[in-house]
Amino acid sequence: MKTTLSVIKADIGSIGGHLRPSTALMEAVRAYLESKKGKLVVDYRLSNTGDDIAILFSHREGVGSSAIHELAWDAFVAGTAKAKSEGLYGAGQDLLKDSFSGNIKGLGPAVAEMEFEERENEPFIFFAADKTDPGAYNLPLYLAFTDPMHCSGLILSPKMSQGFRFVIMDVEYTEKDRYIELNAPEEIYDIAALLRDNERFVVSQIFSRDSGEQAVAASTTRLHNIAGKYIGKDDPVLLCRVQGSFPAAGEILSPYNIGHYVAGFMRGSHTGPLMPVKNGCGISFFDGPPIVTATAFCVQDGILTEPVDCFDHPYWDHVRGEVSRKATELRRQGFSGAAMLPYSELEYGGIVEKMKKLDGKFKT
Repeated sequence: MKTTLSVIKADIGSIGGHLRPSTALMEAVRAYLESKKGKLVVDYRLSNTGDDIAILFSHREGVGSSAIHELAWDAFVAGTAKAKSEGLYGAGQDLLKDSFSGNIKGLGPAVAEMEFEERENEPFIFFAADKTDPGAYNLPLYLAFTDPMHCSGLILSPKMSQGFRFVIMDVEYTEKDRYIELNAPEEIYDIAALLRDNERFVVSQIFSRDSGEQAVAASTTRLHNIAGKYIGKDDPVLLCRVQGSFPAAGEILSPYNIGHYVAGFMRGSHTGPLMPVKNGCGISFFDGPPIVTATAFCVQDGILTEPVDCFDHPYWDHVRGEVSRKATELRRQGFSGAAMLPYSELEYGGIVEKMKKLDGKFKT
C-alpha cells in the first residue's frame, strides 16, 4: 500500500509582528486536527518555523487530495479564529480566499507532497523555511544531488552512479504550470544555468535515475495572480527522502553550512543569508534573517516516528555565528544595490508606485 506525505504551511497570525505564533494559536490548530484524526489521516505532526505553522500529514489519499487539503484549510481557519480573538498580527494573512475551493494550492498556503511505496526503512527530512522564497532550496538541492564535494555517494554508491532527474518549474509563467526535465550529470550545466535565477526557475521534484523513485517534492507556487498583482511567497517547504538510492541525510544537510544569500528578510524585499535554525525558532533581526529548519523522521505503515531536529547540534551553532556575520555585513548596505531585491521582485508596491511618479518628472 502506498503512503502519501503532505506538508502544508501558512502564516495565520503571530505575536509582536512577524515573530512567532502564540501557544494558544498552535493549540487551536492541534485541537482541530485531533478532532479529525483517524478519519482521513494516518498520522500528523504540527510545528512552526518563524511565524508560520506547518502540518505534516501521513495518509493514503494520494497527492492533491481535496479532502486532505480541506482538512488543513479548516485547521488554519480554526487557528485564524483564535489569532483574531488574541489580536495577533496578520491573523489569517496566508488564507487569500474566503473559502476552500477543492485544492489548497493557489489559496495561500505552501504545499509539498509525494506518494510512494514504503521501503523496508523509510527515512526522510522535512524542511521548512521562512522569510525567503522557494528558490532558497535551489543551491542546496543542486549541490546535494549533483556535486560529490557535498554528496560523496555520487562516486561511492552504485545506486547513485546514474544520477538524478530534475523537474524545474518556471514560476514566472502564470498561465499554467510550465516545467522542464533535465538529467544529472549529463545536463548539470543546463541545470545550473536555470537554478542560478532563484526568482524564476525553482526545483519542483527530483527522481532517482536508478530506481525511478521520487526523492524530492518542493513547494514552487508563486502567487502572482491571486491578488491581481505579485505578492511573493515566503514560506517554502520541502520533503526529501534519504538513504539507499538517494543521498544520505548528512549529504542533504551539508550544503546548508554555506548560509547562501537568498531573497527575503524584511518585507520579503531584501537579500540575506539562509540560517539553519532549531525547530520552533522565531524571527528577530530585521524580520529575519531568512531561516530554515530540518526535521528528520522515519515512516512505517504510515506511522511517523518521533522527530529529530537536524540543526540542533553544536556544529550548527558555529554556522549560525557565520551566517549572523554575513547578515550583519550585508545589512550595513541598507537599501543600496544587492542588499535589496530589484523592483520586479519587491513584495511591497510602494516603491514601484513611487518610481512611476518620478518617471514622469524626468526630462530629456
